[in-house]
Amino acid sequence: MDAAMVERILAESPSEPFVRTLRRLAEAEPDAPALTCGEESVTRGELERRSNRLARTFAEKGVGLGDFVAIALPNGIDFFVAFLATLKVGGVPMPLSYRLPLAERKAIVDLAGPKLLVGVAESDHPGFAGLPTGYRPDETISDEPLPEVVSPAWKAPTSGGSTGRPKIIVAGSPAEGSPALNALLFRSRPDDVQVVVGPLYHNGPLVFSIGGLLLGQHLVIMKRFDAEELLGLIERYRVSWLMLVPTMLHRMHRVLQAGKRYDLSSIRVIWHMASKCPEWLKQAWIDRLGPEKIMELYGGTEMQAVAVISGQEWLRHRGSVGRPVIGQMKILDANGDEVPAGTVGEIFMKRPEGTPATYRYIGAEPRGTGDWETLGDLGWKDEDGYVYISDRRIDMIVSGGANIYPAEVESALDAHPKVLSTVVVGIPDDDLGQRVHALVQAEEGTTAQELLDFLADKIVRYKIPRSIEFIDTPLRDDAGKVRRSLMRDEAIARLTSNATLKSTA
Repeated sequence: MDAAMVERILAESPSEPFVRTLRRLAEAEPDAPALTCGEESVTRGELERRSNRLARTFAEKGVGLGDFVAIALPNGIDFFVAFLATLKVGGVPMPLSYRLPLAERKAIVDLAGPKLLVGVAESDHPGFAGLPTGYRPDETISDEPLPEVVSPAWKAPTSGGSTGRPKIIVAGSPAEGSPALNALLFRSRPDDVQVVVGPLYHNGPLVFSIGGLLLGQHLVIMKRFDAEELLGLIERYRVSWLMLVPTMLHRMHRVLQAGKRYDLSSIRVIWHMASKCPEWLKQAWIDRLGPEKIMELYGGTEMQAVAVISGQEWLRHRGSVGRPVIGQMKILDANGDEVPAGTVGEIFMKRPEGTPATYRYIGAEPRGTGDWETLGDLGWKDEDGYVYISDRRIDMIVSGGANIYPAEVESALDAHPKVLSTVVVGIPDDDLGQRVHALVQAEEGTTAQELLDFLADKIVRYKIPRSIEFIDTPLRDDAGKVRRSLMRDEAIARLTSNATLKSTA
């Protein structure tokens, strides 16, 4: 599907309020499964009634049209009930990580000024109304449909970005749309079983799970990612549609590589996104399931533009994240000039002509010129217009005058059969300016020397880490995200305090 076709569908596709779509689905098939988490399941009818009752509680707390509701709940049925209840009173759901330290949550709450906090003790935020985790409205509250209202923004996820300062990304579109468009763009079907794997406070899992609900899909929710559990859920529930990140694909691949058998024949399509996927890993999944089932998406929460690539296209353009199907992308140098094909520069995006803004920031300003904006990613285009990602500008390491992209080094390290996850950062160096330092989570007994030997014919010498530090805990969260600046600062602090590294090159 090309960009012109998508833009035409966006303009012509009929839409309706999300709350109306969900009510219509519940009335049509009240006993159809809507959500399953662990051993608990709710039907469409039950989800509708529970969210109606909670919505009335939200209204009693003062939530009205356009008010933010911070939802700091873990993955589960209660998250979706709270999200839908917010929309039913016209509020704007603002998902937060339930693991956020109080200081970080306070910074976001002070910035957004939500009318209500769900999953948070009121005592944590004096002056703000709150409902604790596990709250249930009184059974005497009506669960009948509420008067229809359309929230002016259907979501407002938060991000610390690369700066560490909180920002809120408020959707530019109201809580209405076309489920058919979602199906067309993302190869979803009403009869799909979708497993929700990533944290719902991240944009990808949120967008695709809500889109699935609006289509009438059965969502199987994981409380947190575990590779073996996910493979078991796919087999048990005959899961057909998944959105994953490369970290998840990596861990699942290791389980299957170890000889454990699971029936994956129900899978119709896997989407992956959120970070760069090593070519060897993507090829492994193409070999396992077939190229027609592996899809990749590149874009930001801001949604100015979106690129997509199928597995078949990827085999002809290895390493690409696709061509834009929504909006436009171009590559600019430091002077703001467009660069030739094959030249690395900064990726700039522009929303489709004649469409309203796709987002607005609270706590930050867009970076760019005019209608062209950048998220800070570096990359290039080939002669056919396919986009390739190098890394984020802020993450790039300049060592001895050479540019080193952490993602390239991480991809090479991740290919080692004993490596579970990696994060590569730049450490200050008196001689080189910066040197490459690798944080590695690996199987017990793995040595730095065997990793260095493995890398010797994988990447050029100057990109090979000058030091390797073994870490016992996962380096990336369940969405494959990493707080690189924090990890870099902590690594520098350990080195400066003469902490003993398990090995150095």
